[in-house]
Formats: sequence, structure tokens, C-alpha cells
Amino acid sequence: MELRQLEHFVTVAEERHFTRAADLLQISQSGLSASIRALEMELGTSLFIRSTRRVELTAAGRAGRRAVR
Repeated sequence: MELRQLEHFVTVAEERHFTRAADLLQISQSGLSASIRALEMELGTSLFIRSTRRVELTAAGRAGRRAVR
């Protein structure tokens, strides 16, 4: 787990949108998605429920968000 991945996670959690988060972080959306996927694989759980219009935190994502605050 890298600090960069945590920053990416927090930004997506706050924005609830990968494209807006990528814009704020000044990285590509695909790079942000890859970073989040790698973090999820390392943790062994999904952090977000993704749909074409929304991004919601899973229970693990909500717990992670509280821990990072």
C-alpha cells in the first residue's frame, strides 16, 4: 500500500466520481482506476460499488474512509 493509493482512495471517496477525482489529482482516469484496483487487490476487498453514473463506498470502503480521516 502506497500513500499515493490512499490519496487516490480518499479523493474518489469524497468526489464519488472517478473522472472528477482524476481531474483533481491531475492524473488519467485509467491510471486512477488502476491504482484503486491495485489497492483493492492488496486489501482483498472492494472499496467501491461502481456503476456508470455513481460510485458508492462498500462497507469496507466506509471503514477505510473513517480510518484515513
